[in-house]
Amino acid sequence: MRTVRSWFQDTTGGLPSTFWYLWAGTLINRLGSFVLVFLAIYLTVERGFSEFQTGLVLGAWGAGGAAGTLTGGILADRWGRRPTLLTAHLGAAAMMLALAFARDLWLVGLGALLLGMFAEAARPAFGAMMVDVVPERDRLRAFTLNYWAINLGFASAAILAGLAAEASYLLLFVVDAATTLATAAIIFARVGETRRVRADQRTSGPLGAAPHRGGLGSALTDRVFVGFVALNVLLALVFMQHISMLPIAMGEDGLSPSTYGSVIAVNGVLIVAGQLFVPRLIRGRSRSRVLALAALVVGVGFGLTAFAEAAWFYALTVVIWTLGEMLNSPSNSTLIAELSPAALRGRYQGLFSLSWSVATFAAPVTGGFVREQAGDAALWLGCAALAGIVAVAHLLSGPVRERRARQLRTAEVDAGEAAPPGPRPRLAAIT
Repeated sequence: MRTVRSWFQDTTGGLPSTFWYLWAGTLINRLGSFVLVFLAIYLTVERGFSEFQTGLVLGAWGAGGAAGTLTGGILADRWGRRPTLLTAHLGAAAMMLALAFARDLWLVGLGALLLGMFAEAARPAFGAMMVDVVPERDRLRAFTLNYWAINLGFASAAILAGLAAEASYLLLFVVDAATTLATAAIIFARVGETRRVRADQRTSGPLGAAPHRGGLGSALTDRVFVGFVALNVLLALVFMQHISMLPIAMGEDGLSPSTYGSVIAVNGVLIVAGQLFVPRLIRGRSRSRVLALAALVVGVGFGLTAFAEAAWFYALTVVIWTLGEMLNSPSNSTLIAELSPAALRGRYQGLFSLSWSVATFAAPVTGGFVREQAGDAALWLGCAALAGIVAVAHLLSGPVRERRARQLRTAEVDAGEAAPPGPRPRLAAIT
């Protein structure tokens, strides 16, 4: 019992109260994330759209999300984290309700575009705020806890959304909008602005030496960070095959959609059960080696899919690449935080989020092309090879990234930016 209490204290203790308000908002929002889970089914079953029309609407959502991540990052740095989050959540709630009552295809597409834009605009501001309030020594734990909340909420939402859809598809949109508004209320009532503006932020670049008047251009010309984002795009191309090509492969083996749902649910269950143990496992270890190991494990998991035919074998592959995902996520988050200059955290978070939007769009296109031209085995073995390349690249580029992170830490300490702003006096710890 004492060991359990010690582990719990090591995992959750000492984090700022502002973090816990953000964490609670994340969990509430994800618990009600019904629309995205069932949007394709809603459009085809309830609205009677064709698969092509449904694809257009989902593509509009993705395009809006790509625009939202970049816009949200810029606004988070220029306007502030708090107003960006509030605007994004309020806009997303409004668009969810508008989408529920839209009938014509062009209106549904426009609603999906705006919903994706508002929903994804919150991500960079949220990530920047997390970095603002959590000291560097605690960020691994904080991002792990947040990732755990995301997966717990999403796994629960998939079950709750199924029950809500049986009653009314309108209920999906209403509950999702309500939880989004609840998150906005928590931010409005309990979370203050965390961005700090210094006079020299208008004249210093990523390492305090070069000007960054170009805003987003400074992030795009940061070769160390852009290289890191490019590696994430490549690994995300592998990872996103689980929602594009994996259900097709399982269907060709005679497995039903419900079997696919059960197999893919292993991912969420495993993350919820084991993610909180990861920080202690990787603490003090080289991030580059952890990221390389994560890429290798993901590659092995997807590579073994080439030999899967039964549901249990597919489930085994999901277990393997989920372990890689669990190692990759917290290491990624802490590295993004350390490679992001304080004045440009929103932009850097937005650029990294864009990598997932690119992979989400490109994964089904490239996966479908490879399957059609070279076959199913070539796709999965190709995923393993690509993940292996990413692993080697992480080992080679790791020392450069760590030097950049140390330089940024030194620059921010010298400028008085290392210590995160404290919570407002009226905030109380809720752990």
